[in-house]
Amino acid sequence: MKPKQIKVAIIYSKKAAKTSQVVKMIHQNAAWKNIEDIDVENFIQIDLKEYDLLLLGVPSWFDGELPVYWDELVPYIEELNLNGKKVAIFGNGNQVDYPENFGDAVGIMSELVSAVGAKVIGYTSIEGYSFENSKAVDGNQFKGLILDFENQLNKNEQRVKAWLQSLETSL
Repeated sequence: MKPKQIKVAIIYSKKAAKTSQVVKMIHQNAAWKNIEDIDVENFIQIDLKEYDLLLLGVPSWFDGELPVYWDELVPYIEELNLNGKKVAIFGNGNQVDYPENFGDAVGIMSELVSAVGAKVIGYTSIEGYSFENSKAVDGNQFKGLILDFENQLNKNEQRVKAWLQSLETSL
């Protein structure tokens, strides 16, 4: 099947090593050819209307919080109009050391962008993970892709590939 020609923005902190590794996997495995990496520090300056799909890299910090660089953008995000814009969220968490708030930042960001009209796509199964609670859970799915570099590194690439395939069929 020939991939649809769409314009994709991956917005993340280029200083976040694990998130940058995920972005590299996305580039290696995505069928899309028109992918632009955007450092989250430049988020306010970009015209989101230029993109068909936004991929947001949002790792969970500490007890499930948004990283500071995303948290500082919350007031700006709350004022956006993302009506109908397709957004997919990926992040990192640690299900062993933080089982009570595993990958919460993915859920927090999903709620933020949904509240301003975005259509969040790219939900993934919670199967294969072991945690107590997560703001990223909706039913039996995460509201995006959550990877655990500390405890399930060997599953990351396959999870990225499966997530990308699901995104491609959602567009």
